[in-house]
Amino acid sequence: MIYYILGILHLILFCWAFYNILYFGVKPSKSLSWILITFFFPFLGAFCFIIFGINRRKIKFFELKETKKRKNYIQKSFNSDKNSNITILDNIKQKKIAQLIYNNTNVIVEDNNEVILLKNGEETFNAMFKAIKNAKKFIHLQYFIIENGEILSKIIKLLEEKRKENVEVRILYDTIGSFSLKKKTKKKLKEIGAEIYPETPFKFGSFLFSLNFRNHRKIAIIDNEIGFTGGVNISDEYITKDTDLGIWQDTHLEIKGSTVNSIHKSFLKDFYYATDQDLSKNEKYTTVTKIKGNTKLQIVSGGPDYEQSVVMQQYLSFINLAEKNICVLNPYFIPTFSILEAFKIASLSGVNVTLLLPKKSDSKIAMYSMYSYFESLLKANVNIYLRDDFSHSKVIFIDDEIASVGSTNFDCRSFEHNYEINAIIFDKKITSEIRSEFDERKELATKIDLETFRNRSIKQKTLERLCRFFSPLL
Repeated sequence: MIYYILGILHLILFCWAFYNILYFGVKPSKSLSWILITFFFPFLGAFCFIIFGINRRKIKFFELKETKKRKNYIQKSFNSDKNSNITILDNIKQKKIAQLIYNNTNVIVEDNNEVILLKNGEETFNAMFKAIKNAKKFIHLQYFIIENGEILSKIIKLLEEKRKENVEVRILYDTIGSFSLKKKTKKKLKEIGAEIYPETPFKFGSFLFSLNFRNHRKIAIIDNEIGFTGGVNISDEYITKDTDLGIWQDTHLEIKGSTVNSIHKSFLKDFYYATDQDLSKNEKYTTVTKIKGNTKLQIVSGGPDYEQSVVMQQYLSFINLAEKNICVLNPYFIPTFSILEAFKIASLSGVNVTLLLPKKSDSKIAMYSMYSYFESLLKANVNIYLRDDFSHSKVIFIDDEIASVGSTNFDCRSFEHNYEINAIIFDKKITSEIRSEFDERKELATKIDLETFRNRSIKQKTLERLCRFFSPLL
């Protein structure tokens, strides 16, 4: 009798999930995966669907109060009377990308910026240490991963010195990404006078939100004069050789100028969510020191609190508007159907598409899932190179004139569930610098040949297909 009741209950849950997937699902591949999971894994499948699978953009009943809180803040603080400022851009391609981002986020294109490309963790941390040492008013840090080690110890020492000079310090961290951050370290930071808060704490009423929606941004703002963003977390992986992956490689940006305020607005929104403190009305945190730079930038701050999948649309616009070449450097290349088809269409249309990806990964499932897409891309003449070292960079540039550096991976989690931030650089000089670094790395990488790749083992192919099944859920 008990099995009969459980069977009926499972059927009811499956039918409920099937209805929601059918009417509110976005991607066929992802929908199919959820249908199979909820059917073949009784109760557990339905539970996972409630946490990870519900499309909260479409089903208002499931829109969480945290998402509503963010949306209300965006409406209040991000709406602008300014136009998109796209007239300062050089051509229709740049203007289309910039208008798309403006229509989604109300963030305008800013000129009068200086940008320094930071090519690895060592360059990034040295630049950050210098900026923190020179701070006069406040230091705001936000990272997906903050973990104990040499880098964090140096930062804490610097912050302690700045607190003695009455410089304000505020820190945000992601609950799951920084899970290993020790309690005594957080206590130490509080003792020196730093405000430190989890971005998505596990608490009653917001468990589903905390578990599924990660804040993946990496941001540092010093006095609203210097901003840092990109792919680098606060971790020793960038300076200490890992047994399997070596020293992680990554790309970051140091920015001075008007765009710093756009980055800072993203931090202030997240700080408001974490603390209920609205700092956006204080000129101390919104006034930017003007400089005479010549780099045009636009910040893309996307997440589930926006109506559209902003970062995915940004990547699609890059791919669709490219005329000569598309170059991608990313650690987790697990494309959605639309992204995959866009790459193939671009390549078959005569655009030179080159993917520079790591041969190894910190996630076996992600690695095998990534490999499962290679054959169809190779058939469409996409160039794929595999690096021996582990690159954590999230970079895409097109036609050697427009580049994006940020926190966004090519996967469903970044597109649908994570809070991400990218910087679009409308500058041939900076893009050329990124191109040079890309080409140097490519020369040290191994190009995949279609016929050779087809001859990989049955075991390899099986692992790829199994992991790809879960790819829409990663």
